[in-house]
Amino acid sequence: MTGAPAVSLTDVAAYLPGEPVGLDFFTRDPQADDKLRDSAMFKAPRWRHHVAAGETNVDLAERAVQQLIDRHGADEIRSADVLLVHTQLPDLPIVGAGTEIARRLGLRPEWLVDVANAGCASFVHMLQLARQILTTTDATRALICNVQTAAGQLFTQSEVRRLAQSAIPGDACGVGYVTADGPSPVLEVSTRHIGEYAGDMRLVADDGRRYWETRTSQLKIGFTEEAVTAVLARGNRLVPEVVGDLCRRLALSTSDIDVLITNQPNRTFLRNWRQALGLPPERHPDTFDECGNTFGAAIPLTLDRAVRSGQVHPGDLVVLGGFAHAGDFAGAAAVRWQGRH
Repeated sequence: MTGAPAVSLTDVAAYLPGEPVGLDFFTRDPQADDKLRDSAMFKAPRWRHHVAAGETNVDLAERAVQQLIDRHGADEIRSADVLLVHTQLPDLPIVGAGTEIARRLGLRPEWLVDVANAGCASFVHMLQLARQILTTTDATRALICNVQTAAGQLFTQSEVRRLAQSAIPGDACGVGYVTADGPSPVLEVSTRHIGEYAGDMRLVADDGRRYWETRTSQLKIGFTEEAVTAVLARGNRLVPEVVGDLCRRLALSTSDIDVLITNQPNRTFLRNWRQALGLPPERHPDTFDECGNTFGAAIPLTLDRAVRSGQVHPGDLVVLGGFAHAGDFAGAAAVRWQGRH
């Protein structure tokens, strides 16, 4: 969509539930035969946040969006024409969270989409959707909501928490405010839907039953040594490729990136991505050690923290990038950030 009317990523905000949860929560009684405990994929962060019992996707979204309301006013935010939502562990899978988020926030959007794909890179996917809608319809404002609550619900189960995989995720909500005109234009978006890797990430139970069936064992992510090796190889390749493609579309070098904001799966990916792109650590903000892998919420959360900490300056070329699941989606977006207004 190069040459399309400018659409702006005007603001971002984030919310973390509860107090930080330390690593000792997962190390009191580790599963002794967990073959993945020494994998680079599961080197645990120092901290993560968990939703409280009864805390919902909608609760987190409401608290994150409140920060946008505080900065831009309730009337402006509540007049959004577009609401795009991705929830990683929906409270009610049949209908998603979008309509309830709209009700709670007092929105009456013409466009409301619950996005089920694109996982950890779904913020980029939804930014692309928002850009398309705002440049081809009469819509002028969009809200993007990424909510992640799997950490405090799926990964804290009594048996699952003993696995190395469970110390990695954290809960959070990150939101974006996108406008048809504004200070921080979205320059370009590059995405890839990669069907050959679809289905490689699975939710499993030891008794073999599906998630909706009565079970005698707890649900977990079905990681194997072979699958982890494949995901590490794909992730190391996909993010530099899609970011490089984005820069080529803009006739820029990856060295022109002032700030790279990625999803935050683990230290290995973060190090390998910035090295592959030739960027120093100070140009690649990192929230992994403080928040864990917050899945789809990680990109807006990390951008919000980078803006608040002064790592992003007006005029910076900010590139958002990441990949999803076992590699079935990768995306990157370039934004000329001009600060919060």
